[in-house]
Parts: sequence; structure tokens; C-alpha cells
Amino acid sequence: MALSKMFIFLAIVATTTTIFATSVMEDGNLDLDVPITTSEPSSFSGQMGRFLTDRPRAWRTCDKYPRVCNNKGSPGPDCCKKQCVNVMSDEANCGKCGKKCRYNETCCKGRCVNTSRDEKNCGGCKKRCKRGSSCVYGMCSYA
Repeated sequence: MALSKMFIFLAIVATTTTIFATSVMEDGNLDLDVPITTSEPSSFSGQMGRFLTDRPRAWRTCDKYPRVCNNKGSPGPDCCKKQCVNVMSDEANCGKCGKKCRYNETCCKGRCVNTSRDEKNCGGCKKRCKRGSSCVYGMCSYA
């Protein structure tokens, strides 16, 4: 009899904890210093509830919580279309949100550059050719 009472008590505690956690997530009363990134789902971001609820939990996107992008492990400090990005190196948001680099260009310091022929970024960002040499096919002084 004592074992069944203990089981019922634990079930009530688990149910109460789940209901409380769900209500806190819906109210938006969250501690923003908890490291949660938008690229990887965690136990608090958008997953379905365990067994008591089938409503999805609230997402912590950077449009509502801009400090999420400053957390450790975030792809970048800037928020573009509800995603954390680095506009200094992201080819889909180069220099500003929505500015895409062409298929043969790379985003270097917020500018779209063709690394196959740019002497300051030959073959990649910050790879300068020596004086007098040219950049061809991403290599300095190819010929």
C-alpha cells in the first residue's frame, strides 16, 4: 500500500511540474541568460510536450529575444528573419539582412567578393597576393 501511495505522489508532483513549466513558457517569463541557440533545438524550444499536452512550446527566436544571438554557440550576433547570423561572413546576409552573394562570391568582412580573382582575398578571405602577382582561379601567380 505504501508503494502505491508513493507512486501516486510522484505522479502528482510530475504533473504539477509539467503544468507549471508549460504555463511559464506560454507567459514568456524566461531567464534570457540561459544559453539557447536557434540553430539547435533544446528541451525548451519548439518540441512537443511529453504526455500531458500536445501543444508545441514557445520558440525563443531573436526577433523577440535579441540577446539570444549573443549566447555562446550562436551562429552570429545579428538577427535576420528570426535567425542569428553573422552579417560579416554569411553569404545569404552579407553586410545586411537579405543581401545575397552570387554563386561565385564569398562574403568577406560584409562585402561580396570573387575569391577566384580578388588580390586581397585570393582563394579565401584575408589571403593577399604578394606585390606584383595576380590572383587567378583563387591562386596567386597561377601561371
